[in-house]
Amino acid sequence: MNDVSGSGQLLFFIPFFILMVVMLVGMWKIYQKAGYQGWECIIPIYSTIILLRIVGKPWWWFLLMMIPLVNIIVAVWMTNMLSKSFGKSEGFTVGLLLLPFIFYPILGFGSAKYLGPFGDPAAFAAYGDKGKFDFEEQSRIDR
Repeated sequence: MNDVSGSGQLLFFIPFFILMVVMLVGMWKIYQKAGYQGWECIIPIYSTIILLRIVGKPWWWFLLMMIPLVNIIVAVWMTNMLSKSFGKSEGFTVGLLLLPFIFYPILGFGSAKYLGPFGDPAAFAAYGDKGKFDFEEQSRIDR
């Protein structure tokens, strides 16, 4: 018998691996631009909670991502908030959703600056140049 499936799998795995590394490096840079450590994008659940901080949403939104169908809406919404946090439009959000291996590195290595959660300079200015958004502090300010 001929074993062509092994070489076929390898031909699929190599480009897939390269695309995943490119996306990882792009996310690493995005986290750094937002004032967090790049390694924080590697840890599965923790990275999502940090991403929620970057876009200005509370940690319990992570629980919404556990609900089927709701998780799709939340993920698309978070992606839109991420692009807004870096001053990008809805068109860029579509790019992040459809071609993430291209648009995440563009966001990470491009000239986009972190403007604060959901692109709100006022919320960002309240915390100075730290780049981190503190939900507890924001809730005290809002009261």
